[in-house]
Amino acid sequence: MPPKQPRAWQRMLSGRRLDLLDPTPVDIEIEDIAHGLAFVARWNGQTRGDFPYSVAEHSLLVEALFGRMYPRASVADRLTALLHDAPEYVIGDMISPVKTAVGPDYGKLDDRLAVAIHVRFGLPAVPTKALKKRIKAADKVSAWMEATEIAGFAVAEADRFFGRPAPELIDGLRIAPRPPVEVRAEFTQRHADLLAAL
Repeated sequence: MPPKQPRAWQRMLSGRRLDLLDPTPVDIEIEDIAHGLAFVARWNGQTRGDFPYSVAEHSLLVEALFGRMYPRASVADRLTALLHDAPEYVIGDMISPVKTAVGPDYGKLDDRLAVAIHVRFGLPAVPTKALKKRIKAADKVSAWMEATEIAGFAVAEADRFFGRPAPELIDGLRIAPRPPVEVRAEFTQRHADLLAAL
């Protein structure tokens, strides 16, 4: 008798079964994504405040920064920015040193999930290199803000790792970790607003 294959699917709160080795768009629900991301901590939870700073909060900030940096970006591009870390609702937020240690398999898993998520919401399966680069630029600004405001980095250290953003780009934006239920609702609403505008 052949050995039993290990389980590679996860049951979501929506009732969907998401196969991590072969994710399909029909098993993707925004409520599952928003819930998962609202409970996944950035920086391995090593942040100041009474609540963890979640990937959902980070995603909302990246999308806002992306909109400031690229005001002529399409709604689809902004939705892609909002969902840039969406696979982490299943696989968690690994800090860069852990990704390096795990190796390329983490990236392949992330890529498969991202394709299913993008197709589910009517986006191109794989963003263009130019769009990925623009989202990464907004992501680095967010990382600088997070590092200096809540993750204990000195400004000079954050400058070295992430590059200092232009002051006008981050003007009026502040990071204050909130209860997951609030962030989940805001992420879900922002997704709905962008989807409706497509």
